[in-house]
Amino acid sequence: MSSSSPHRLGIVQRITGVLFGPPRDPLSPETRGHITLIAFFAWVGLGADGLSSSAYGPEEAFKALGTHVHLSLYLAIATAFTVFLISLAYNQVIELFPTGGGGYKVATALLGPYSGLVSGAALIVDYVLTIAISVASGVDAVFSSLPPGWQGSKLTTEIGLTILLVLLNLRGIKESIKILTPIFLGFVITHVFLIIYGVGSKVDHVGVLWNDTIQETSSLAGEMGWVFVASLFLRAYSLGGGTYTGIEAVSNNINALAEPRVKTGKWTMFYMALSLAFTAAGIILLYLLWSAVPSKTGETLNAVVFRSVIDSLNLPAGMGSIFLTVTLVLEGALLYVAANTGLLGGPAVLANMAEDRWVPTQFGQLSSRLVTKHGIVLMGITAIGILMWSHGNVDLLAVLYSINVFLTFTMSLLGLCIYWWRHRTENSHWWSRLALSLVGFIVTGSILIVTLVEKFYEGGWVTTVITSSVVILCLLIREHYKSTALQMKKVDEMLAGQALKPVENPPIIDPDAPTAVFMISRSRGAGMHTILWVQRLFPDHFRNFVFLSVGAVDTHSYGGEGALEQLQKEVHESCEYYVNFCHRHDIAAKSMEAYGIDRVAELTELANKAREEFPNCIFFASKLIFVHDNWMTRILHNQTALAMQRILHLQGMFMVILPMKVD
Repeated sequence: MSSSSPHRLGIVQRITGVLFGPPRDPLSPETRGHITLIAFFAWVGLGADGLSSSAYGPEEAFKALGTHVHLSLYLAIATAFTVFLISLAYNQVIELFPTGGGGYKVATALLGPYSGLVSGAALIVDYVLTIAISVASGVDAVFSSLPPGWQGSKLTTEIGLTILLVLLNLRGIKESIKILTPIFLGFVITHVFLIIYGVGSKVDHVGVLWNDTIQETSSLAGEMGWVFVASLFLRAYSLGGGTYTGIEAVSNNINALAEPRVKTGKWTMFYMALSLAFTAAGIILLYLLWSAVPSKTGETLNAVVFRSVIDSLNLPAGMGSIFLTVTLVLEGALLYVAANTGLLGGPAVLANMAEDRWVPTQFGQLSSRLVTKHGIVLMGITAIGILMWSHGNVDLLAVLYSINVFLTFTMSLLGLCIYWWRHRTENSHWWSRLALSLVGFIVTGSILIVTLVEKFYEGGWVTTVITSSVVILCLLIREHYKSTALQMKKVDEMLAGQALKPVENPPIIDPDAPTAVFMISRSRGAGMHTILWVQRLFPDHFRNFVFLSVGAVDTHSYGGEGALEQLQKEVHESCEYYVNFCHRHDIAAKSMEAYGIDRVAELTELANKAREEFPNCIFFASKLIFVHDNWMTRILHNQTALAMQRILHLQGMFMVILPMKVD
């Protein structure tokens, strides 16, 4: 290794430390407590997406009523009811799937793997669009108050803000949330105050409003028929479905919550439901009480009604404008905080799908900061691509966004209906839970159908094409992993099918004798293949066999209770198998184990230890060689062997890679 290489490596490590912070030890008991979220921070990080939808969801529904705005009173009640309905249903998901996964896990376990794939693909697309539409909406809100000449910088600003979010999340989930918390609290405080004051100052109108609403509804029904009234209301109700987005985020990220997870998750869901129901329903009520009319200048309906409420406060000159500006800036900024939900939820879904081999296994890997770095980067890059393609057009993105949300809702609630029916003899309260799930399924399914029909030719077809493309790609990836696993299983059964017990008097190791050091993986068949090749190529040459094994700590092994212990058990048993095999064939052997996030880094450290103890050693590893090699096979399988060969050669150690052909 050249003298400048360590210097360059040290500079890179220092820069990485400044950007992302020092690495965390996944095996340390304090680490998990440090990175998990209590209910408050989970509400901020995961609830911002739902709460921010009050900036556009209520307005969409209100406008859909046209001149029949009196129906908005029913709309406010229905909105609050629906928020709590979906939230209560998703509390069941938290109970049944306390390790996370949300809609993907529900559909997979209760409807089947292919239904899970559709739900997972919809969630991935949804979270990418969450980032894109939230950033674009936030930038639109801020730039609407800037000079016209600045408008050309909107797309550049959106891309820059997305990159900033990616960097924040690479530092850690809790770190990104802490930085964004003041914006979230500012939004809550200003909007809660305006809603309470706005409704309270008109409280004497509520009774009159209710009577007028009933009379106008009866009059409209007599003139146009009840079918017309119901259709008009359901259309507005469905087109305001964006209000309910983000509710599923808690169940997708339950593994990131502090213990006890289920209790923390339920409290988070309660905070989210209460804040969203109060804000969304309250804003609709403000529209009605303050006779809000869409502005011809392009102002949002929220801006119109908030201006009316603030003007009634009779604040000193200039203070009212400042208050309104702060409120609208916080509304736009909260949309930016909501974009962060996509970078929390999307990688979590990808990690769960990676465990089932629908996407490359790399998406289950953790960074030194214990975040799913590959998922975060992919979500960020894809969101930037969507922003560039759509030029940040919020109207188009909103159409793409809403369909997949309700596809996942509907599939999850259908799965819950099936679950409670199947387990009706095991739970005395099954009927109430089934009823809750069934009502939720009908509501979300209806919104999905109406939204798809209404918006299909306005861009909804694009969502269908994108989601279908993701599903097809996942099917190809799963088929490749499945065929490869089948072949590896045959090798395991043929070369390592029997358990081996320890030998009572094993051969004694001679550190100065020629030593073969093997880098082994989970596949015992692949390890045995390498051992047999070495014995065939170097008969009776090596006196010691040393086995290096690294337990890679990923989202699966770090997420569930007892998962790390299970990983350590599997690695230890695998090492014992190889050692026992060598002892049975009168070969001195030992093993070295390590656990960490980066398999290459841990293997490098083990290799240096092996070199110190056995100076006359040569390293061996196997690598899958595909008959039909292409870019897909290179992406789907890690290149650990090649990376280790380069590192060891640079350090003056010799390593041989033995091929293992896969057809």
